Amino acid sequence: MQTLESLSDALDTAGDIHSIVRTMKALSAASIRQFEQAEEALGDYARTVDLGLTALLQDRHARGLPLPRTGAEGSSRTALIVIGSERGLCGRYNETVANHALKQINGRDTLLAVIGLRAAAQLESAGHHVDILFPLPGTAAGLSDLVQSVIVQSDKWQREEGIGRIRVVHNRREGRILSKPVDRQLLPLPDAYLESLLNAPWPGPGLPFFRMSPPALLSWLVQQRLFVVLYRALAEALASEHATRLAAMQGAERNIEERREDLMQDYRVKRQETITRELMDVVSGFEAVSTVEE
Repeated sequence: MQTLESLSDALDTAGDIHSIVRTMKALSAASIRQFEQAEEALGDYARTVDLGLTALLQDRHARGLPLPRTGAEGSSRTALIVIGSERGLCGRYNETVANHALKQINGRDTLLAVIGLRAAAQLESAGHHVDILFPLPGTAAGLSDLVQSVIVQSDKWQREEGIGRIRVVHNRREGRILSKPVDRQLLPLPDAYLESLLNAPWPGPGLPFFRMSPPALLSWLVQQRLFVVLYRALAEALASEHATRLAAMQGAERNIEERREDLMQDYRVKRQETITRELMDVVSGFEAVSTVEE
């Protein structure tokens, strides 16, 4: 049976949880904008990389050369990079991206790399060994270092593991859908993308010239393109994670408010019952004393 003291403690606990939820909502809302701005800031650099590839591809075309190969040849092995979350309280965010990744895993021909502990746990529970795990940074400032680490690792995969294709799977926001899984091919660069750059009009009066060795320039531009795609994938995934967590916290806040209202109602009823019982005791005691005196 609930007492006034237990109901008071429950109200205090609900108030503390409500404060925590409100703080998490504020942090998630701020983080969403932080990662959206990080992605937007990369726009000019991505455009510069595309222009560099356009100039190189059109120069190759003028010399009668075909589209370049930008991945390791002669290997059917694939490296799949799955971006999840490092923390919980974000609904089915990790389950969604893990289920999408499971459809693309082809047994031992797939090297599985995961960014984020929660997604790794989902994939491990489904019976798939995670070959390499990357920790997920909590702020946009840590994205560049993580991307560089993945790029270095991808080069090692191609040289030592015989990886011929690298793909990334992550969640992104799309309209009212807070976590829609998408996948992108990192390497080799898709032929459709290269052809679009080859056929793109040059914004100036003439193509620039370059003195660097074309293979070395191509390798550098491919790495920069890889940086852009990975950085954007991480920024989109983290914005999606915080949007999902924000929605979860909004639902939790509504539930807590409803619970507090119920507890407050129970507290008022119990307090009134206590006051009534005490008054009845006082009246009964007064009547008993009056009867003795008569």
